[in-house]
Amino acid sequence: MLRALIWDVDGTVAETERDGHRVAFNLAFESMGMAWRWDEPTYGHLLHVTGGRERLLYGMEGRADAPSTAAERETLARELHQRKNRFYAGLVEQGRIAARPGVRRLMDACAHDGIRLAIATTTSTGNVEALFTSLFGAGWRSRFAAVVCAEDAPVKKPDPQAYLMVLQRLGLHPDNAFALEDSPNGLQAARAAGIRCGITRSAYFAGAAFEGASWVRDDLDHPAPMTLNLLRSELSANIGS
Repeated sequence: MLRALIWDVDGTVAETERDGHRVAFNLAFESMGMAWRWDEPTYGHLLHVTGGRERLLYGMEGRADAPSTAAERETLARELHQRKNRFYAGLVEQGRIAARPGVRRLMDACAHDGIRLAIATTTSTGNVEALFTSLFGAGWRSRFAAVVCAEDAPVKKPDPQAYLMVLQRLGLHPDNAFALEDSPNGLQAARAAGIRCGITRSAYFAGAAFEGASWVRDDLDHPAPMTLNLLRSELSANIGS
């Protein structure tokens, strides 16, 4: 029986990576007088590394203008990541990032039918707070029975830590939950926790392979609306798989 719908955030709830985080990273570089810039293809490649600070460290590899020691790189990455998060919050407050199609509809349907909502993300609490306040208002937390962010589960996807923590907080068996993701790493994390997972392709993973997903579609409204009845049918048909 479906008792909870667990949401990834970046790329799943909103197209945040291309239009938010990437832009904010570039603003952070500029604010520190650095000539680094991540264009859309470059950032798409970097998204194979989960976590903003980790992504910065990976991006420094092979750069002649990056700090020479690991300690210096870590210090720079932390400063850039903090600045980037502040710029990201500003972009969100300006209303530049909208919910993806069908997100509000499906969340409202869950609330109406008593299906609990939860979040399992590797982004920071501050980023989630900024985005969800913009999308759903200041009282957004009341809609979610469990919220797990990077500070709660520091081991990033594809590790299942975030999903396992959500299940623990909800007091649920994996068979009673369903996850929504947009990336291969997110899919692997959900499946490693024993949770069935559907994919709504985001801009950066439009051509990715999603082996093991319950379904893969453009978004929650296309090609047809994803409903709770369809989710329940998917869960019932695959219990124990």
